[in-house]
Amino acid sequence: MINLTPAAVKAVQRFIRGSETPVAGLRLVVSGGGCSGLQYGMKLEAEKAEDDWELEIEGVKLLVDPMTMPMIDNVTVDFVDTLTHTGFKFDNPNATAKCACGSSFSV
Repeated sequence: MINLTPAAVKAVQRFIRGSETPVAGLRLVVSGGGCSGLQYGMKLEAEKAEDDWELEIEGVKLLVDPMTMPMIDNVTVDFVDTLTHTGFKFDNPNATAKCACGSSFSV
């Protein structure tokens, strides 16, 4: 299960509305990199892959590949907009360590 806060839902819906191409969903992905070894990624996806997990949260379709899903199971994605930081923030209970910037982690 993946959780999106109301602020994250609104932000994703805004990005989807602003997209110039059709959007099948928002892809959440984990890749190597960042200070802690792994980093989160997001992008608007035109097509769902055959083996993707597809979740729908308040009208937002999330697409997650099978390798990423165990690393972000039960993650909460928020969208923050402050004077010093604007963007998505991940709260991942599976992370054993995370970077102060909030965009990289390890399991």
